[in-house]
Amino acid sequence: MSRETPAFSIETLRPRDLPSALAIQSESYPAFLIEEAAPFLSRLTLADSYCLAALREGPREQAILGYLLAHGWRGESPPPVGAVLADGGPREVLFIHDLAVSSSGRGLGVGRSLVMRVFELAARDGIRSAELIAVEGAADYWRALGFVEDAVSPGLAAKVATYGDRARWMTRAIPG
Repeated sequence: MSRETPAFSIETLRPRDLPSALAIQSESYPAFLIEEAAPFLSRLTLADSYCLAALREGPREQAILGYLLAHGWRGESPPPVGAVLADGGPREVLFIHDLAVSSSGRGLGVGRSLVMRVFELAARDGIRSAELIAVEGAADYWRALGFVEDAVSPGLAAKVATYGDRARWMTRAIPG
């Protein structure tokens, strides 16, 4: 018996999507990693924002199956959890801040689709590398998408540690 995979589209995550995205965030992360609406929204409104949503059409409305928060940023300079971001810095890398998939979207390839789409967009804009902090044991997931753990300076290690004991600094080249 085959399981039919519902179709979804990858679109820009918009401020109107914030309530749904915050609900997915709450079901996906422990309390110390949950961000309020203002920091979340600041990532959507950056000039170098690459924030995406996986959307499925429903009988009455679209449902967000997952989201990805990413933006152009300074290399090896992850923003603190909960920080409200502003424009103005150099765009050296694509920083993937957050990827979360709802329980109804798991197993459908939502996360991988969001990441592959953000790579396409970043490559189009000349960004050639991505950085992230894998949290809560997600390093294996990111390894499967081509990310590797890199050596870190003591300063960067201190920033990564604020994301939890299991946090790992990871990088990867973005295909041109």
